[in-house]
Amino acid sequence: MLEKTFDAATVEPRLYDAWEEAGAFKAGAGKKDGQDSFSIVIPPPNVTGSLHMGHALNNTLQDVMIRYHRMKGYDVLWQPGMDHAGIATQMVVERQLAANKEPDRRSMGREAFVERVWKWKGESGGTIFNQLRRLGATADWSRERFTMDEGLSKAVQKVFIQLYNEGLIYRGKRLVNWDPKFETAISDLEVENKEVDGHMWHFKYPLAGGETYTYVEKDEDGNVIFTEERDYISIATTRPETMLGDGAVAVHPSDERYAPIVGKFCEIPVGPKEHRRLIPIITDEYPDPTFGSGAVKITGAHDFNDYQVARRNKIPCYRLMDVQASMRADGAPYAECAAQALAIAKTGNLPGEREVDEINLVPDEYRGLDRFEARKQIVEAINAEGLCVFTKDEEGNAIPLVENKKIMQPFGDRSGVVIEPMLTDQWFADAKTLAEPAIASVREGRTKFVPQNWEKTYFEWMENIEPWCISRQLWWGHRIPAWFGPDDQIFVAHDDEEAAAQAKAHYGKDVELKRDEDVLDTWFSSALWPFSTLGWPDKTPELERYYQTDVLVTGFDIIFFWVARMMMMSMHFMKEEPFHTVYVHALVRDEHGAKMSKSKGNVIDPLNLIDEFGADAVRFTLTAMAAQGRDIKLATSRVAGYRNFGTKLWNATRFTQMNGCERTESFDPSAVKETVNQWIVTELAKTASEVSDAIETYRFNDAANALYRFVWNLYCDWYIELSKPVLQEEGSNSEAKSETQACAAWVLDQICLLLHPIMPFITEELWAETGKVGPARNGLLILEDWPSYDIKDTGAADEINWLVDMITAIRSIRAEMNIAPSTRFKLEIVGASEETKARLASHDAVLKRLARVEDIKVSDTVPHGSAQVVVREATVALPLAGVIDLDAEKARLEKELDKISKVAEKFEKKLGNEKFVANAPVEIVEEQKAKLAEQTELKAKVQEALDRILAAL
Repeated sequence: MLEKTFDAATVEPRLYDAWEEAGAFKAGAGKKDGQDSFSIVIPPPNVTGSLHMGHALNNTLQDVMIRYHRMKGYDVLWQPGMDHAGIATQMVVERQLAANKEPDRRSMGREAFVERVWKWKGESGGTIFNQLRRLGATADWSRERFTMDEGLSKAVQKVFIQLYNEGLIYRGKRLVNWDPKFETAISDLEVENKEVDGHMWHFKYPLAGGETYTYVEKDEDGNVIFTEERDYISIATTRPETMLGDGAVAVHPSDERYAPIVGKFCEIPVGPKEHRRLIPIITDEYPDPTFGSGAVKITGAHDFNDYQVARRNKIPCYRLMDVQASMRADGAPYAECAAQALAIAKTGNLPGEREVDEINLVPDEYRGLDRFEARKQIVEAINAEGLCVFTKDEEGNAIPLVENKKIMQPFGDRSGVVIEPMLTDQWFADAKTLAEPAIASVREGRTKFVPQNWEKTYFEWMENIEPWCISRQLWWGHRIPAWFGPDDQIFVAHDDEEAAAQAKAHYGKDVELKRDEDVLDTWFSSALWPFSTLGWPDKTPELERYYQTDVLVTGFDIIFFWVARMMMMSMHFMKEEPFHTVYVHALVRDEHGAKMSKSKGNVIDPLNLIDEFGADAVRFTLTAMAAQGRDIKLATSRVAGYRNFGTKLWNATRFTQMNGCERTESFDPSAVKETVNQWIVTELAKTASEVSDAIETYRFNDAANALYRFVWNLYCDWYIELSKPVLQEEGSNSEAKSETQACAAWVLDQICLLLHPIMPFITEELWAETGKVGPARNGLLILEDWPSYDIKDTGAADEINWLVDMITAIRSIRAEMNIAPSTRFKLEIVGASEETKARLASHDAVLKRLARVEDIKVSDTVPHGSAQVVVREATVALPLAGVIDLDAEKARLEKELDKISKVAEKFEKKLGNEKFVANAPVEIVEEQKAKLAEQTELKAKVQEALDRILAAL
């Protein structure tokens, strides 16, 4: 006999150990001869990572598919591994050094620091894999890979060298996101744009030589509304310190206001007067004539939009800051550098990138200052000289025009500091060329996105792809296999000896080489994940068996950064897509629909949920809510509800045990004779088909909901209830009882099999416990075969479903009419077919017992004063006279209706307030809409009950 309750905390670790000891997770475990392979590569979590709800959802869905296909006899591999997470890991170790008051990484030196990181990885890294075990993940842990292990490092080196030799990797200057704290370029993914309080300063750029022009503004009809003689052009900026690096001022070609001065020069209003720089006024499509003054300063080395304008117009890009985002202090004196820049502007002859980069246009007095201190001093200097645009205060005094406004500012997601767009030397991959085959793969249907709408996102990014910056200025990572000669000639090689040989061939003699200090972007090694983890570049049996993998389960936020790059690299090196399907799961939000964040205090820790409710409840919750394209609003009450689902199954099993239900060797579900047994086996076969179809088409919520309906509603509620008279018939050893006992036990076995991929622990425990009697089990449930049935529908399913519908309808009337459970009443069935009449006679006792009905008769007309409900073709009438006080019930329902209407009116008013809808957080608006919908639904139900009463009066 089962224990009274399922003790998840005790059972789960015991069962997980049993699975591992049995080798159930290993590649090919349980495979059947002739079956295809089924493989998934786990999205490698960071070595620094801990399990969050996104991980829990992602890995639950993968595990559901892995367990399902393993039971189907496929040659299954779930390939696990971790990402070295360059910047995150380096940050963790540097913090540890600081906390321990040990020398920092620069004091330690590169080699010692990298050794320290490896030591940290061995001691503390990979916590998340133990957490995934608690979730029940059945990856083949014996094959665990790491993006910096020996094999993957070999793959990374081969890819870099081959792409470089093919001209698809190159080194050059480009604008990147620069993190001044970590002193490295970072990807867009690592940038967090936040709305902050900022300022928009308005400044005058005087025209060269004191020239003037007539500035004219017109209305939409072309009428002149303002005219002024000006000797300047005004610009607005949120970052005055970048003015020092301006290469031009741009206006739109159609902007008539500035047509007289296009091609002329203006003066940057900062720095020593005798060395003020002149820059050209140019036209470009980028400026918006309707925004601000319509004129835009172009600082190509410190703004992504400006950089594109500068490249189009051959404007020099002057870098102003060092790696810590302080104003540059290197190079020649300002006077010399300003003269060089003036010569470039006047002649239009643009030198090479390296020559331009050596020009330091930071005036001597600002050199070495923090960028924000420089900003402060520059604004003060411009204002003092009267070169700001003025406005008037409330008293009519002239004051500098400064707008206080919200601005979007980029921050490093790990450093927390403001990111500086910076022109630096970096390594790039020719993503445009690599993207072409990957675009075709999706366009031609060889790789599909589920939901399909994510294909649009993929195409939009891939078809407008920029060169991929693959270098990072870190120490932890794959060091770039490149060496520089005395004149910066590049030699890309496998090792020092090969590089030295290349250099000797180039120079004709031995020379001293310097290895590139940079490492590769973490995403570079991750891009090789589907094939490098299987042993590539070696031709391994695993690569032959498991590549192409089947499906990638991922979040939408890394479609660009990981999915697209895996597609590019796989198509280039494997000549085949890495997977045939990309399943993009939704975001897990809090119960109100808000994104989880530590600052909001609404983060739900999956480990806490597992501690409280068990892994099965967490898994079932996430699976049941994983509807395609719909974010998950997670409430702990839902998890508690699905724990109750497990409890329901546990208690149902105990009930069957107490009533002698045991598995028998000879039980044949297709040969059962009792109607209720025919019904349950038919419904089981339908459910199994639904579950299989749902899992194979990535409709995980449909699979979970089909199981929930069958287990809770059909088996635990109706089948057990309908079987009780037979099972609990005292002293009976009838054939019907024996069949029902065997059928109940057999269906429980099938429930365990079908439910196992989603709720593996409780089903494995039930499998073991119920296997203690009856035929011996073959072994663990995890390695059992997925069931298939050949059960014909004899019509019994329809008959019992009719009975269930009838009882449910009668109970619904009872609840709506507020009829006490103890009250028994008479029913009249109107318009019944011959089939319904036969069923009423056959199930008369069951109907009376479960619907608590005194008498049932077939009538030709509905008696006056009856509550009515239609079940299929017949009308079920409940004469209310003498059953309830109709007038009192009418009054009660009218009062309830009025109360609901008032509550609904509050929500309607709030949602009708345009200001509220526009300004309130989206999740609050959605919550109000949900509450209104709830009240509207409730109102409809009460109105329906009231209509019944009114019809009966």
